[in-house]
Amino acid sequence: MYSTTAAVVERPGDPFTFSQVNLSEPGKDEVLVEMVAAGLCHSDLNVQAGKIPFTLPGVLGHEGAGIVRKVGSSVTKVQPGDKVLLSFTSCAHCDRCRNGHPAYCDTWLPRNVTGGARGSEDSPITREGVPIAARFFGQSSFAKAAIVDARSVVKVDNDDDLTLLAPLGCGVQTGFGTVWNVLAPRPGESLAVFGAGAVGLSAIMAAAALPAVEIIAVDRVPSRLELARELGARHTIDTSKADMVTAMADITGGRGIDNALDTTGIPFIVRVAVDALKTGGACAVVGVAPPGVDVALDMHDLLLGKRILGVTLGDGEPETLLPRLAALHREGKLPLEKLVKHYEFKDLNNAASDMHAGTTIKPVVLF
Repeated sequence: MYSTTAAVVERPGDPFTFSQVNLSEPGKDEVLVEMVAAGLCHSDLNVQAGKIPFTLPGVLGHEGAGIVRKVGSSVTKVQPGDKVLLSFTSCAHCDRCRNGHPAYCDTWLPRNVTGGARGSEDSPITREGVPIAARFFGQSSFAKAAIVDARSVVKVDNDDDLTLLAPLGCGVQTGFGTVWNVLAPRPGESLAVFGAGAVGLSAIMAAAALPAVEIIAVDRVPSRLELARELGARHTIDTSKADMVTAMADITGGRGIDNALDTTGIPFIVRVAVDALKTGGACAVVGVAPPGVDVALDMHDLLLGKRILGVTLGDGEPETLLPRLAALHREGKLPLEKLVKHYEFKDLNNAASDMHAGTTIKPVVLF
């Protein structure tokens, strides 16, 4: 049994409260990780608000980074002392996992979101002897230490800065991977990114690393649009001042865009993104909306070969993609420091407030 401090959400709508909890010993396929940093993501806030059905009370956090302290009997990929990033988990056995698409694992939802426990239904976290929900994305990293599924653990170099790399596990992986793995714009094509938060700006950085992609950033916060330009966007549309449809037509000369990426999860914006596509264009949707939200589309327009692609976590394979992103950061090609603002763990609620207000792009708490 290992005692640590965790940020617990008691009920939907409640703030994070700090509790002393106990962690079990790691199971045979688990790892005990001492946290160094953890990114705060909109998915955490959506669970906190009751929009995603993770069991509460529970411990959230799914962009963890830390040091391995103990490994289960079957774990060989890491050893105590290794620096690791934490991402989602998967079964490793279904067709999607075996074909390199673990983000679409047959058991993704129960393993990462709705289960809140190990496969055996017990939780690795107890508080005063009572189990509380854990294993959010296989990790529940809003704690000074966590019992993590080995599938969620990705080893990185000893020289890597975990306080900057923590967001690779979800937000950066989602934006970057969607551009590289799914849309894959060709030289000379255009990409419009709707929403210049952490995911959207990561997508812009990914596109900027490709040959001659014309990038359009769409947002309503001028400072984020300015940063988008700094990171590689050639055009920006401030939706507080300009009509998206008119501005898009002006930029493309009425030809439409080749690729669109929606990070907002807002049906109206998804419709605008799809309508703006040229013949044969593709729109990737990564923004999370509550279950049951509908999008109205012109079905006749779809016959022009337009494609709408729902994408989870950039369709990435973490053990391949995350080290590659860490290497890009070491080479100065992925300037995560432009997105990240650090907070002490005790200030997690302030980080959440700043994220809600849009004043911080990617909060990362330090332990």
